[in-house]
Amino acid sequence: MKRRYFLAFIGSIVLSCLLSLGINLFSSTIATAQTQTILISAAASLKDALEEIKPGFEKAHGHIKVNYNFGASGALQQQIEQGAPADVFLSAATKQMDALAKAGLIDTTTRRNLLTNRLVLIVPKNSALKISDFRSLTNSNVQRIAVGEPRSVPVGQYSEEVLKNLGILEQIRAKLVFANSVRNVLAAVETGNADAGIVYITDAKISDQVKVVATAANNLHSPIIYPIAVIKASKNPQAAKTFAQYLTRAAAKNIFEKFGFGIAR
Repeated sequence: MKRRYFLAFIGSIVLSCLLSLGINLFSSTIATAQTQTILISAAASLKDALEEIKPGFEKAHGHIKVNYNFGASGALQQQIEQGAPADVFLSAATKQMDALAKAGLIDTTTRRNLLTNRLVLIVPKNSALKISDFRSLTNSNVQRIAVGEPRSVPVGQYSEEVLKNLGILEQIRAKLVFANSVRNVLAAVETGNADAGIVYITDAKISDQVKVVATAANNLHSPIIYPIAVIKASKNPQAAKTFAQYLTRAAAKNIFEKFGFGIAR
């Protein structure tokens, strides 16, 4: 009799363990099945801010995992046009977003202007050159000026507008060294491969190897606007919309402002 009870007791324990294990495995399978991964194609100047925003978003929305693809806005635009996967596009200019809208590649109901920025002139931190404003770039001792490539890099477009409106573009054109992203402009100045460079203030703020010597007046260039939109071909449109909406909330705004971005009105 005792043996029978003992075996029954052991059997109940084993059954409970198996049931518990089965439930846990089932729950894990369901959770995994519900997890959605979204890819955000974003302008290079947003890298540090978006990386800091990511943990808070994923904690608040545990079923959504975020991956980033950073680059020049023009290059990202071309990738999307050629069918590369993306769920959300965040550009450093309206030009690239307008092109995707015209091609019918974004959900226009999700488009909004998210951020603003400022354009600044930077030099290496220990530079001995007397560069105090944009017109100083015409000085003969300034030989290499790093700027973004105007056709594909928004910061290059804005830089060209500033130099043209100041009437010095043709005078210094031979000194210009073109980079394929704003972060490469920053790197050229940090390493001393350029005597000066034109970047966003947000890029200058993350580096302790450069100093800002001038800020471009807003009337010298087109408004620097960062639009955001969900891509029509997104495989997870609701998750993409959730992320885009999150970037408009206080938690994300505070991080953007910490890095020097303005909030678009």
